[in-house]
Amino acid sequence: MKILLTGATGYIGKRLLPVLVEAGHEVVCCVRDLNRFEPPESLKQKISIIKLDLLDEATLGNIPKDIDGAYYLVHSMSASSDYKSLEHQSAINFRNALAATTVQHVVYLSGIVNETNLSEHLSSRKNVEHELKNGQYNFTALRAGIIIGSGSASFEIIRDLVEKLPVMITPKWLNTRCQPIGISDVISFLSKSIFNPKTYSNNFDIGGSDILSYKEMLLGFAQARNLKRRIFIVPVMTPRLSSYWLYFVTSTSYKLAVSLVHSMKIEVVCRNWELNTILGIEPKGYATALEKAFNKIESNEIVSSWKDAYASSGMDMDISDFIKVPSFGCYKDERKRDYQNQENSIQRIWSIGGETGWYYGNWLWKVRGFLDRLFGGVGLRRGRKTKDTLQTGDALDFWRVLYANKEEGRLLLFAEMKLPGEAWLEFKLESGKVVQTATFRPLGVVGRIYWYSVLPFHGFIFRGMLKKITA
Repeated sequence: MKILLTGATGYIGKRLLPVLVEAGHEVVCCVRDLNRFEPPESLKQKISIIKLDLLDEATLGNIPKDIDGAYYLVHSMSASSDYKSLEHQSAINFRNALAATTVQHVVYLSGIVNETNLSEHLSSRKNVEHELKNGQYNFTALRAGIIIGSGSASFEIIRDLVEKLPVMITPKWLNTRCQPIGISDVISFLSKSIFNPKTYSNNFDIGGSDILSYKEMLLGFAQARNLKRRIFIVPVMTPRLSSYWLYFVTSTSYKLAVSLVHSMKIEVVCRNWELNTILGIEPKGYATALEKAFNKIESNEIVSSWKDAYASSGMDMDISDFIKVPSFGCYKDERKRDYQNQENSIQRIWSIGGETGWYYGNWLWKVRGFLDRLFGGVGLRRGRKTKDTLQTGDALDFWRVLYANKEEGRLLLFAEMKLPGEAWLEFKLESGKVVQTATFRPLGVVGRIYWYSVLPFHGFIFRGMLKKITA
């Protein structure tokens, strides 16, 4: 069957794609930015890729007319302060576009919305579901709560809190109950629901086998990591303070922290387990989901991470707009050095950042990251998805990977930190040398002052970094 997969570059989409291909489906991957999508070589011959921006009606015509099914995995949360209206319009545009196709079944991954008073985030998911189910096709909504998996937003936030804070003074919403589900079970529900008549014209809650409070989830994580943690709940922490608490301690953005805080006041527990019986799935418990996530991290096999989403930095960008490094009106710091071993230099470039650090003056990089957090930026909190592989679109500390080609020996990064301008950092191997170039396009006088104020630091930071890379 021919399936349209929206959100193919997202956390869920990247993991669902190989499962659909393995099941024998022909998959049409929808991406907003063609330069950002790099599917594994093993899948390239079995999929097709189209440019699709659900808020750009000109791209809706790219949807093939002969599709049989579709997954709607698009969310705008934290990408904009007006994400609710954006999600609503996206759903309408998608539904209308499908009217010109032969689609039989649409599956939407939503959130558990069983409470009367919903947060803006959960209310938006419910509105999207309402719009999608009015199309001329069979419709199924799967409603999930907290998703636990390597690289998932929930897992990384819990990980940050538990591993960084021996003692936590927390808001009262930590007593709210939820039903976490492992990412592997989410993928099973999604893949087995498509074209199953028993799922048509209905919505189902999906969750793991455990119902826990957020406090119990944090303590469960601590137990799994053999860490002793104390949690004290106070009733005086306002939503704003809670949001700042999450923002400064975890790797989440402030906009996402606000959305999460308001959603965490709402109990997200499944109404029933009807779909488990229909599809023959027995979801695992929280401890098992954590164990699977740890195994993926330890084996360096993280398929996707929420940090790679543009929402993690609060920026709304297309890589195509920045992949060509400008020269007019820019300041450049270019350095060249002979490398001793080409393979070693490439490996060091591809391992830069994250736990490895930046090879020289790491404490200064950390100071810069801290200052960025104070001004509402991403800082160094995102790290990197894996230890030694990079793909276009990956987050790398406060950079975004624009281009990564090991065979060519070129890595191009774009800065997502708070700056009075735009910045690029490029590594390139040519003629027996590593060429390291920092480019800055200033915004007004403030941008020029900024460049000259950090220029002395560039002198030894960039020199030392290049020396380590070429050693």
